[in-house]
Amino acid sequence: MEEEEAELRNPFPSPPSHYTKYTTHNLRLLDLFRERVADANISSASQYEALSDQNDVPEWPLVQLEKPRVDWILEEGHYTVFGDTWFVKETIPSLADLGGQQLYPVDPSVDRRPALRNVLRSLLVTYSRLLDALLAPPPTASSTAPPEWQRQVEWITVLGQNIMAAANDLRPVQARGNLELMLRRQLELRREETKAIHAKCDALEAKLAEIRMTVQTLPRDATVQAVGRHGTSSVNSVLFSQYFWLNPSSQLQRVASTTIEDVLCWAEEIS
Repeated sequence: MEEEEAELRNPFPSPPSHYTKYTTHNLRLLDLFRERVADANISSASQYEALSDQNDVPEWPLVQLEKPRVDWILEEGHYTVFGDTWFVKETIPSLADLGGQQLYPVDPSVDRRPALRNVLRSLLVTYSRLLDALLAPPPTASSTAPPEWQRQVEWITVLGQNIMAAANDLRPVQARGNLELMLRRQLELRREETKAIHAKCDALEAKLAEIRMTVQTLPRDATVQAVGRHGTSSVNSVLFSQYFWLNPSSQLQRVASTTIEDVLCWAEEIS
């Protein structure tokens, strides 16, 4: 009762009970048992005789603590974990593998469309016969044969199982198709975003070119206006600032090569 309550409280499955056997003492006994048995078959050897001088030798076989044989798992094609069987190579079992009557080719490389069309036609015909059987008069009391509608229902069940199994076999194809459509959509979105970025860059370049042309035509008019208003020094300042904006690299080099003596001489000239 307590184990059932603990199982209900725990949303995850409990580990197998033999996990408590993997103690340091038991693992040491297993290594010692393997050394003393040497070339003999460890499965058939007696652990009590080989470990007679050791204490607390378990009653269950120590071979249970051996690691699983990967070669055996690959050979059998499946392994067991927590009581569930898992296949090494995950495959979708066919209808024939599940014990059903498969009416289409098992080989996926063969075109299944003709067989599935026949299944669909047979399903329609069987449904029509089922309606006829339901409208037929009931059998006599002395009749021991199964009713006709029962045979038609069984055949409809077989046909429906084939259609469902064929649809399930196409799940991987559908997944690949959906993934391909998703990747194509992402590629289209990135192309649209890239196109929008390029268009914005072209607009900015055109705007900068327009501003540059405006600045290049500005000094002639600005010089005439500045001479009349502020004199030659202001004109020189305007020209220097505009030339510095148009040729920043050359002006930065000139400013970097200017010394303190040059600055003092320039201050004496303008004073």
